[in-house]
Amino acid sequence: MNNKTLAAISYVTLIGWIVAYVQYKNSQDKSPLVRYHLAQALGLAIASIVLSIAIVIVTSIVPSLGVILSFVTFVPLIFAVLGIIAALNEASKPLPVIGGMFTNKFAFLN
Repeated sequence: MNNKTLAAISYVTLIGWIVAYVQYKNSQDKSPLVRYHLAQALGLAIASIVLSIAIVIVTSIVPSLGVILSFVTFVPLIFAVLGIIAALNEASKPLPVIGGMFTNKFAFLN
């Protein structure tokens, strides 16, 4: 697979991230594009889990907010689509709002 495809696959579920990571680690040339999008996708997955836990806690305390907060659960999906678009355009552009937190993190990707 080429680097653009690996970068895009990293946003598609956890299995896609693992496939892209294994291909990245086994490749001779470590593409900075793939590494960048692996970090962004992993950060998005972590943020998505934290968001889901927070929504469950808030809706258990205030059930009437459940309908409103259910729309917030689409935000990670939207960010993933934006990440895939950036990967396919071969751009190292951070995800909106949360992308800057994960730019130079995850040292195991180096």
